[in-house]
Amino acid sequence: MKFNYNNMKQFLLGVAAFAMFAMTACQGVNYEKTKSGLTYKIIKGKGGEKLKGGTAIKFNIFIGIPEADTTFATTFDKMPGFLTVDSSQRGRGTFMELLPLCSVGDSLIFKYSVDTLKKLGAIPDYNKTFTRGGFITGRIKILKAYKAEADMVADYQNEVQSETNREIATIEGDLSKMGVKAQKSKKGTFVVVSNPGDQSNKADSGKQALVMYRGYLFNAKGGEKKVFDTNMDTTKGHTQPYPVVVGQSQVIAGWHEALPFFGKGGKGTIYVPAMLGYQNQAMPGIPAYSTLVFDIEVTDVTTPAPAAAQPGFPGGAMPQQPGQQPAGH
Repeated sequence: MKFNYNNMKQFLLGVAAFAMFAMTACQGVNYEKTKSGLTYKIIKGKGGEKLKGGTAIKFNIFIGIPEADTTFATTFDKMPGFLTVDSSQRGRGTFMELLPLCSVGDSLIFKYSVDTLKKLGAIPDYNKTFTRGGFITGRIKILKAYKAEADMVADYQNEVQSETNREIATIEGDLSKMGVKAQKSKKGTFVVVSNPGDQSNKADSGKQALVMYRGYLFNAKGGEKKVFDTNMDTTKGHTQPYPVVVGQSQVIAGWHEALPFFGKGGKGTIYVPAMLGYQNQAMPGIPAYSTLVFDIEVTDVTTPAPAAAQPGFPGGAMPQQPGQQPAGH
């Protein structure tokens, strides 16, 4: 799988930006406070390597409200995070400021005041999740430090493959329990073909497929489908077939894997592991690390014009609007 360092950095920088609003202390004598006002506690490990600016590390992170059983971001049950420690002024007020105080094996806990977030406009108003006087908790476990960024990238690649393998095994087991018979693509997208379509006009690599789709979150227990986007009806405001040049358009990898199973007129359902979808990125209606399901119909397959401009959103989830940055970039 191609190393997507930019996506990984965007996720981590987003978490760091969120932490910048944490400028207040919380109660509890075991906590300390930085000069910038960030409240924290370090639980020492076994005395591993001391972190410093420029050190590449692997870690797990949680941000949420444990008392309310609410999680905003976590890697503890998924793929670990990776970053390079920034000890400059840019990290002040964020968990990055605390990392040089830690060593490999340490755990770090930090607290964000909901009241302060409210004053800074980070949350629109108090509600059942963001309560007056409440706190948001961050927790980090430092797993490993690297001598060079290249070593971090290599380990990242291994973790991507391990996470992909876990997801594939889980989906495969769930589909078996559900009695769903699916074909598996080379990289791990599961495809149920209800109508193969015209096999003399298949959506092979380089061909342009016009796709009708309904995308929803995978739920092995059944129940109501949580549709995040569709062009099969008017509920999402668009009904035109979506054009995809197989192997070239900027759609999630699971689509490129699945479309060649169909020809013109083909219909079916595809099950996309998160690592072949949006990975650790949350989208509207799509939590991070979500397995996605798409009911699709390939209405036409053509040879695209050489200079044809290609759509810029991944996976059929959100059509790009004029002037809008494509989702997932």
